[in-house]
Amino acid sequence: MADLIALVRREPGKLNYSTPTGMTDLIYDGYFKSAGLDITRVPYRDVVAPLTDLGEGRSLALAVDVRDEAAVAALVAAALERFGRLDVMVNNAGISDPTPAEDEPTSLFREVVEVNLAAAFTGCREAARVMLPQGSGSIVNVASVLGLIGTWKIPNAGYAASKGGVVNLTRDLASQWAARGVRVNAVAPGWFESEMTAELFESGEGWQRHLQRTVPAGRAGREGELDGALLFLAGDASTYVTGQTLVVDGGWSAV
Repeated sequence: MADLIALVRREPGKLNYSTPTGMTDLIYDGYFKSAGLDITRVPYRDVVAPLTDLGEGRSLALAVDVRDEAAVAALVAAALERFGRLDVMVNNAGISDPTPAEDEPTSLFREVVEVNLAAAFTGCREAARVMLPQGSGSIVNVASVLGLIGTWKIPNAGYAASKGGVVNLTRDLASQWAARGVRVNAVAPGWFESEMTAELFESGEGWQRHLQRTVPAGRAGREGELDGALLFLAGDASTYVTGQTLVVDGGWSAV
C-alpha cells in the first residue's frame, strides 16, 4: 500500500456520532503513516482550520458537513490539490438517535438517512469521479451489523434502514465500477465503544451481561479490532474483492 492517498471522513453530527475508539487514529498512525501514505481526514471532535497540517505534513484535516454536496466535492478537490491523486476513500460518517419506531418522527428518520446513507453516496460519487479516470481506487463504506439484522431491544429504525441501504449501495456501486478498476466494499461493525454507544457501555453490569448473552465472543470489540478489516479492504490484499460487506461482530450476526 505504499504511496497511496487515502481520505477518511468522520461526522461531527448534531445527534450521536460514531468512530469506534481510536479506529481512524490507529489506522493512520499504526499503518498509513508507517507505510509512507498521505491521508486527508475529516475531524469529528473539534472544528479545525481548513488545510491544517498533521502528521509531519503528510496529512490534511478539514471540517466538512458531509450533507453538503459542494463541501464534499471541495474535500476531494483539496486532497487532489495537495497530493495529486486519490486511492482510498473511507466513508465513516454516522449519526443515531434510538427511538421506538412508533414514536420516531419522520424528520428524525430522514436526518439519520441523510447523513448515514445519502452522504455516503455523495462521498462515493465524488471519489469515483477521480478514481475512474485513474482506472484504480478502493472505496470502503462503514455500514453496521444493524444493516443486516434487526435492532431488537435498542429500537433504531432510521439507523438500521440507513445502514441496510449502505450495504446494498456498496453492492450496486461495486457492480457499476468494477470493470473500470474501482472497488467498493463495506465493513459492518458490531458492538464497539464509541461516542454513539457510550451511554450503553457506561450503563454497568447489565450491558455486559447482554453482550455475554447475545455475542458468541462474549464481549464487545476492542480498540484496534476493526483496523485489519478496513486495511484489508483498502489495500492490495483485496484487489479481487468488491461488493462485499465484511462483518466484524464477534459472531453476533451468526446466531
